Amino acid sequence: MSSQSTVTRFISNPKTVAIVGCPFSGGQGKPGVDHGPIRLVEEGLPKQLEELGWKVHFDGHHQFEEISAENDPPIGKLKNPRCVSRVCEAVAKAVGDHAKKGQLPLTLGGDHSLAMGTISGTLDQYPDACVVWVDAHADINTPETTDSGNIHGMPVSFLLGLGEKIPEFSWIKPTLKPSRLVYIGLRDVDAGEKRILKENGIKAFSMHEVDKYGIGKVVEMALDHVNPNRDRPIHLSFDVDALDPTVAPSTGTPVRGGLTFREGHYICEEIYETGCLVAVDIMEVNPSLAEPDAVKQTVAVGCSLARSALGETLL
Repeated sequence: MSSQSTVTRFISNPKTVAIVGCPFSGGQGKPGVDHGPIRLVEEGLPKQLEELGWKVHFDGHHQFEEISAENDPPIGKLKNPRCVSRVCEAVAKAVGDHAKKGQLPLTLGGDHSLAMGTISGTLDQYPDACVVWVDAHADINTPETTDSGNIHGMPVSFLLGLGEKIPEFSWIKPTLKPSRLVYIGLRDVDAGEKRILKENGIKAFSMHEVDKYGIGKVVEMALDHVNPNRDRPIHLSFDVDALDPTVAPSTGTPVRGGLTFREGHYICEEIYETGCLVAVDIMEVNPSLAEPDAVKQTVAVGCSLARSALGETLL
């Protein structure tokens, strides 16, 4: 595998990736997703990125020891709301600080509630950034529409400022505009979420469009929508459950009929080629939810997605 010399428009030279390890599982109920980032680093991801020509900054995983999930009763249906909010606020600061230094933050989750923090951090430095959200799920439930109360199904609604205002989350500035968000890979969307997407005119390419047009055309249309001149910073937030469970089995909410290995990697490769990438999330690798071989496979896929997003090419 080689890397290509795409000019990274917003990242300072020498180009530096800052790995933000977030062993956090409070946004959902299944244990183990907090071990995802630890396994990705143990797999050798920092060295793999160095081999692609990046300077790698990694000073250990964020432990959030001072943020306790105890004494955190639900707010309405929301589970662990104070804990999730405080962790995401800490992540926003970490990501924003790296972005301000001209580094590219690569956040390893943990559950997808963390995107409230990562995208807030990106928008703090790049207010005109757009978001490409690759996921089986829209994660746009509001406190009113959620059935489960798990906040990993809600980060997008908080970033857009939708739904009831929860004082504990008042630190989130709703600066993400619906026109700057695009989804790829959706296939398990709640009725309330479908309504929210339609009402807000949010562009989403489900697996139906991937089947109909092919991944090349879908990525082109997605980028044309949020970044028509290819001059806006891009935040890529990738939930590994966007991939079919045969590709990435060890994740919390797998749904059949997902992206193939190559389709997932193609998205990452094309976004890197724009030269506009400023931040990446790799989320929801859960090493406790499958047989050892399936876990190894999922961890390896998480690493290879990160490499593709940072310039690894097939030739």
